[in-house]
Amino acid sequence: MEQEMIVPQGRFQLARLPHRRQETLRAWDAADEYLLTHLAEIGLSDRARIAILNDGFGALAVALHAYRPTAISDSWLSQQATRDNLRRNGLDVANVALLDSLGLPSPGIDCLLIKIPKTLALLEHQLHGLKPRLAPGARVIAAGMVKNLPPTAWKLLERLLGPCTPSLAVKKARLLFVQVNSDLELPANPYPTRYRLEDDELIVTNHANVFSRDSLDIGTRFLLRHLPDRTGYRDLIDLGCGNGIVGVMLARRYPAGRLVFVDESFMALASARENFQTAFADSRDAEFVAGDGLTEFPAESADCVVCNPPFHQQHTVGDQIAWSMFTHAQRVLRSGGELRVIGNRHLNYQLSLGKLFGSCRLVAANPKFSVFSCIKR
Repeated sequence: MEQEMIVPQGRFQLARLPHRRQETLRAWDAADEYLLTHLAEIGLSDRARIAILNDGFGALAVALHAYRPTAISDSWLSQQATRDNLRRNGLDVANVALLDSLGLPSPGIDCLLIKIPKTLALLEHQLHGLKPRLAPGARVIAAGMVKNLPPTAWKLLERLLGPCTPSLAVKKARLLFVQVNSDLELPANPYPTRYRLEDDELIVTNHANVFSRDSLDIGTRFLLRHLPDRTGYRDLIDLGCGNGIVGVMLARRYPAGRLVFVDESFMALASARENFQTAFADSRDAEFVAGDGLTEFPAESADCVVCNPPFHQQHTVGDQIAWSMFTHAQRVLRSGGELRVIGNRHLNYQLSLGKLFGSCRLVAANPKFSVFSCIKR
């Protein structure tokens, strides 16, 4: 669903990704409106070099396109939504430079605009890279909905950049104005983190925006004990791969298999690539794909998909992404192919997955999680 954002910079038609029927959520929030109104009030130089962090669906980048800003995000969906929304408003996609979260703009940033992300470790990593690239006297303004602005976000900005002054709340949104202290020495960047996998010699690398950075999460640990064991799988996909440990273990189990790792997080894919390289060095190849699930994969092209789906998109919680992954897997699997999926036990996926695939078997369960095997008929 397209919706119109009306701000001092203009009227813009915006839509979220992925597209869903009867979408009720907007592609921007009151914090975007507050920030854009403030920028119009203070007046930026036409030559101001603007960098934007974590712009959910491109609302800030589209509204500020005349400045030719740089938008930095860890989300493939965010980047694609920005491109789509620029085109939707008849704007040149080249007006906005898109960088992933491991890339850095050139020095001389006059204005740094930050949407506070769900994972503050991502923001910490970003600030480590961007502070040395700020121009003298640069403006730094963070924005977010009050419910998504924990005190730890303020403390992080103050620890790495300098004193932070909050605005009044407007429509449950708030701005944070940061006075950059160039004399404040940056500590060492703690990311990526590394740990030794339990009962294994593998050293696992996790970039800042990867879930459960410091140890193997309990869901993945349970899934690893119940991976597929049928013979003959050739084409295998780790869907929503995170750090790629599930795919690495699949590759060990199927030495002749072709592995594809899929995620919409650039940091997840970078972690998966490093972990696969650590596990196999140059003895084995795999493919790493950033995208909206399996949207671009041909039908009936895989034998096995393993999935530990996320349950949030940015600050929004729900199971829409999980069900999108399941329907993608059903289309991409060959007849007789398997989806092996883990989910929180209370979600009770079995009946619906059985209807989708024609067959769904409970493989294992504990008080928190259930693992299912779905065979495509």
